[in-house]
Amino acid sequence: MLLLSEEQTRDALPFPDLIDALAEIFRSGCVMPKRHHHDMEIPGEPDGTMLLMPAWVPGGYAGVKVANVVPGNSGRNLPAVSAQYLLSDARTGQMLALIDGGELTARRTAAASALAASYLARSDARHLLVVGTGRLAPNLIAAHMAVRSIEEVTIWGRSGEKTEKLVRKLREQFPARIEVAEDLTESLGKADIVSAATLSVDPLIRGAALKAGTHVDLVGAFKPNMRESDDDLVKRAEIYVDTREGCLSEGGDIVQPLQAGLISPEDIKADLYELCRADHPGRQSDESITMFKSVGAALEDLAGAILAYNNVKR
Repeated sequence: MLLLSEEQTRDALPFPDLIDALAEIFRSGCVMPKRHHHDMEIPGEPDGTMLLMPAWVPGGYAGVKVANVVPGNSGRNLPAVSAQYLLSDARTGQMLALIDGGELTARRTAAASALAASYLARSDARHLLVVGTGRLAPNLIAAHMAVRSIEEVTIWGRSGEKTEKLVRKLREQFPARIEVAEDLTESLGKADIVSAATLSVDPLIRGAALKAGTHVDLVGAFKPNMRESDDDLVKRAEIYVDTREGCLSEGGDIVQPLQAGLISPEDIKADLYELCRADHPGRQSDESITMFKSVGAALEDLAGAILAYNNVKR
């Protein structure tokens, strides 16, 4: 059985190939039972979450990810997500590979955002604003650069010191101009693409601050009590999701407006299945504000794990 470290997993999942792999599995589909979602009490800090995410292609590959999400790890200088992925042969049941789940999760999450942006962001989008300074930030930059010609990146985080440190590091990795966002509201009004990856329970992305044509990518807030967008954004935007089932029950950016009666399930224009199968054309106007909400799906992990396994096995 192959054992893929964090570095090996990263090298085996180049973003252009990973984005293509996600598009293909959303087109072809797979068996994806509802994931297990368990709160874990952690004394003295917010609850953690254990996720169990199985998926398989009959007669092909099968896999399951076990992920622990611990918001309190930000104060320990540790990643919020710790995970492993077990890939198997779906015909024989043979265990094939144990893949670093944290790196797999970060890269497939960013790739799903970029896949959505390929349908929803304006073709001339050049300025990316990233809200959040965690593990996903550099992955979101690299993934969006794979689908749009990003020339300027602005980073906003709650901690100025942490944000400045990240910006210095990112300047060594990317050719784009990368700056600290001193004022979030002002930065929202300048960006062509806004990508938020936080564990916030209070809205950060104000719809009134956005210019026409902005694409908003909401990656964090994966539980019903979490939220990154405000009501103005939800009311202004054309809404898209990674999967309807997941976002209608889990993501606070969709669940809370639904409960408040601001939107109905019919207001979701399309999910990634429909976009990738050309059942919906995606963005149709340069002036529209588009909003993509993702909570993650097991088929994304499976597609990434298969790609990593085959790239390493060669």
